[in-house]
Amino acid sequence: MSSNDSPPDVLIVGGGIGGLGAAYALARQVVRVRVLEQAPEFGEVGAGLQLAPNCTRILDDYGLLDEAMALGVAPEAMVMRDAVDGTELTRLDLRDLEKRYGYPYLVIHRSDLHGLLLRACLRAGVDLVTSQRAVRYDNTPTGARVEFADGHTEQAEMVIAADGLHSTARTLLVDDEPVSSAYVAYRGTVPATDPRAADVDLREVVVHVGPRCHFVHYGLRGGELLNQVAVFESPKALAGVTDWGTPDELDAAFSRTCSVVQDGLPHLWRDKWWRMYDRDPIPTWVSGNIALLGDSAHPPLQYLAQGAIMAIEDGWVLAEHVGRHHHAGSVDWAAALAAYDAVRPEHCRRVVTTSRAWGELWHLDGTPRAQRNVLLRAHDTYDYSFVDWLYGPTALLPADEPPMFEPIALASVDPGTADAPST
Repeated sequence: MSSNDSPPDVLIVGGGIGGLGAAYALARQVVRVRVLEQAPEFGEVGAGLQLAPNCTRILDDYGLLDEAMALGVAPEAMVMRDAVDGTELTRLDLRDLEKRYGYPYLVIHRSDLHGLLLRACLRAGVDLVTSQRAVRYDNTPTGARVEFADGHTEQAEMVIAADGLHSTARTLLVDDEPVSSAYVAYRGTVPATDPRAADVDLREVVVHVGPRCHFVHYGLRGGELLNQVAVFESPKALAGVTDWGTPDELDAAFSRTCSVVQDGLPHLWRDKWWRMYDRDPIPTWVSGNIALLGDSAHPPLQYLAQGAIMAIEDGWVLAEHVGRHHHAGSVDWAAALAAYDAVRPEHCRRVVTTSRAWGELWHLDGTPRAQRNVLLRAHDTYDYSFVDWLYGPTALLPADEPPMFEPIALASVDPGTADAPST
């Protein structure tokens, strides 16, 4: 794919889920968008993603939910179990959850979601360009400019940096580095015909939480695949060893776990693992006409399953405000960016910090583990007070603006609490 001759209104650097989601959202507002991806082709690596109602409501608004549902699985329950003894600790009834929030909970292969958004961008006329690595961002009197590794530059009225955890654009706002959690993830998929898949209920999203480790499994692609993820704390990382998260550590970390977890370990990909990093939250994501989006702004740990969702929310909110400030063929980019920056950083700060706290809760041992289990077993399956702030539409707009979605009846929740579980 190569660029056309028409100058874009918006440049988006990064063609992942966040970048493509923002591109499609902006194209719907009748602005010209160009996406520049550093890889030689558009694609995604990894396996499963979980899309809670705060994301499927946006896919529905885009007209993409039916396609996503056809590609994924709508599980019936989310279950948390103790990884050592295998007993159930708590669950969410995802059918009832859909009734509450109006939209389903969906699990989907990462590449399937990426492909869905890529096809939507092509239909919408988004200009898609590959093999373009950004090395510098600058504001200009009329917008912003990006310089690429091959020496050429591109300009637009607004630049969105969806350039990931190691964002170059982030240095415009803060001098920081990714924060290592010392945890590492192994992933793998198994065909539904494999005996391993027969041992689990593909209608459930299940997480086994254990001492300094956890194990997740759920179905993908209409139940054709079993997706598994094993996460553990690396002693080598804690000791400062460079080569950490290796397969020998994987086996040692899960040596105390129950048979259901143990039986899943041989089916993980052992030649690749993902070290888990986030970044400390920052209060603003906008520098002039350059805005951060997705992991460049708020990379979270995975415990709330909200990383891709936050990126999709970012693009939806930014595009909605571009639409609100689009008059007579002209966009007030400064006003749109100011509105975006007013609503998104605080919500995403809460997601990032809650993800850290929830990870600590999952990985307790000894007496704290026993105490956690007692509390979780006492939780009412139909008590949604701890996820209303996350799954409801409240994260999308400042309090003084009218809702863009139909309101739902939410329980009274202290907005200062950090207690939203998800797997």
